[in-house]
Amino acid sequence: MKVILKDGSSLEVEKGISVLDLAKKISEGLARMATCAKVNGEVKDLRYNIEEENAEVEICTFDNSEEGKKAYWHTTSHIMAQAIKRIYGKDIKLAIGPAIDDGFYYDFDVKENISSEDFEKIEAEMKKIIKEDLPIERYTLSREEAIKFEKEQGESYKVELIEELPEGEEISFYKQGEFTDLCAGPHLMSTGKVKSVKILTSSGAYWRGNEKNKMLQRFYGVSFPKASQLEEHLQKLEDAKQRDHRKIGKQLDLFMTHELVGSGLPMYLPNGATVRRLLEQYILNKEVKLGYKHVYTPSLANVALYKTSGHWDHYKEDMFPVMKMDNEEMVLRPMNCPHHMLIYKNAMHSYRDLPIKIGELAHDFRYEASGSVCGLERVREMCQNDAHIFVTPEQIKPVFGEVVNLILSVYKDFGFKDYTFRLSLRDKENKEKYFDDDEMWENAESQLRQILTELNIDFYEAKGEAAFYGPKLDVQIKTAIGHDITISTCQLDFLLPQRFELEYIGEDGKAHRPIVIHRAILGTFDRFIAFLIEETKGAFPTWLSPVQVKLLPIADAHVEYAKEVQTKLEEAGLRVELDDRNEKIGYKIREAQLQKVPYMLVLGDKEKEAGTVGVRSRTDGDIGAMKLEEFVAKVVDEVKTFAH
Repeated sequence: MKVILKDGSSLEVEKGISVLDLAKKISEGLARMATCAKVNGEVKDLRYNIEEENAEVEICTFDNSEEGKKAYWHTTSHIMAQAIKRIYGKDIKLAIGPAIDDGFYYDFDVKENISSEDFEKIEAEMKKIIKEDLPIERYTLSREEAIKFEKEQGESYKVELIEELPEGEEISFYKQGEFTDLCAGPHLMSTGKVKSVKILTSSGAYWRGNEKNKMLQRFYGVSFPKASQLEEHLQKLEDAKQRDHRKIGKQLDLFMTHELVGSGLPMYLPNGATVRRLLEQYILNKEVKLGYKHVYTPSLANVALYKTSGHWDHYKEDMFPVMKMDNEEMVLRPMNCPHHMLIYKNAMHSYRDLPIKIGELAHDFRYEASGSVCGLERVREMCQNDAHIFVTPEQIKPVFGEVVNLILSVYKDFGFKDYTFRLSLRDKENKEKYFDDDEMWENAESQLRQILTELNIDFYEAKGEAAFYGPKLDVQIKTAIGHDITISTCQLDFLLPQRFELEYIGEDGKAHRPIVIHRAILGTFDRFIAFLIEETKGAFPTWLSPVQVKLLPIADAHVEYAKEVQTKLEEAGLRVELDDRNEKIGYKIREAQLQKVPYMLVLGDKEKEAGTVGVRSRTDGDIGAMKLEEFVAKVVDEVKTFAH
């Protein structure tokens, strides 16, 4: 029979050939590196026998695909589980051990927590298993046999997993030496295919992610085909630690949290509040120039509002519990679109009024589990750079294009380059997650796909990522530490105008229904600031730095001159701090450098007599003496050149 390879070429092979043997036919080198394959788009084991005529086959390796990496890491998770079982024996029960985006983990039920001091011992046993080069064999059992086997092994968590599998589901196991694990795969052919391994950390994890279940111990690890790749990865992890916005936020006095306030509820300190205020002013100025009208709406609303919008049916699990007040049921809002629908409905509109752009810097609340909140990145109260644009059908394309141009303008201002556009679509099979109206969805998705194509936007599609009411364009940006996150979003909505019975009078004198474009350019200020902190390591651009200039008098005799300089800088609109402590100048300079201040002015006798300032730059080091007026002009110009 024929199989179709990734490059479009075809190959004559024996019917039922295994993926591994197919890889050998292509090249022995490819077979050595192969970890799994995609057959007609489905990930398959190297042991899989290809029976389909004209099957499309892509051989996956660690380096050429995410699926290839995950097969490699999944195998390593089994090696780690085998090593831990060898060391701790019956004191350990197996739970689950999947590959994840940046490695793998395995959850264990342990009698006593295993210390990080034992990682080296576990790694040594893993290396021993790798050296043994144990063949990894796949086999299947019936449901009854599988349950009996796991009960005999004392693996109660595995029994629970098997009992929940649908009737008739194939139940597969993978065996390597004395170790056997319930697993769907795919896996490598032997343990010796894995090379460099590292256990990174361990933490607590509830079984099935449910806090009502038992707390297990989770071990995170990573592995690579080459030692150099592991070293590079560990260096990236160290860089990520140095960039952690929680660590930098504390160092630079940007924000704090406190248990008396609650988890997921950060408080902005003066420095952080300055950064946030500047970002708010920046985006408001851009929006005002584009004709947005800004509003304020309450963070509390009647449950009936969200029942009308549909959020109650599709989103209530992410909302805070209802508060009963007199004869009303109130809830903290998770988003602002229902309020903006009512603001639009508050007046009659003609087609001449549209597009109507309602914007708000709005506080929203999400019922996040305590284990998922993280600094500013994932919070329970957030401030969104939100807006809703009410348009006629003819205006969808030009207005959508205007929003995309606004996003691109912002990204250019901040120097963002590593981003992609994702068309987020519904999953047709998930009737509970999305509003059930096939005709509406087909219309919205096809229109949005056509608009993006006509606007020459390079995008990829992602099923299951849409909002419950409509498809959206998400901008996926790569963070400095390699995470893929959504910052900006733009959504096309035919549903909410229908549910709120919104209208405008058309050119024909009849009532028509507007379409709504939901959009957030900076996303939430909290997440955007977290992203900026990690992107810049806290060294914000001069226009955004909480303190732009630090004045460093060499001795007490120079403090008076420093105050004169401070006055002139502040009159020019610059943010200045005077360090008049009785400390050595070297110490003051190091402190200012640690605070990531863009400019430091050293002031001594020479500067006082000549009316100059000794300039040190965060990026360029010691610049030397400058006339005060010249320095002021330089920094003011640097701030003004930023387009805001």
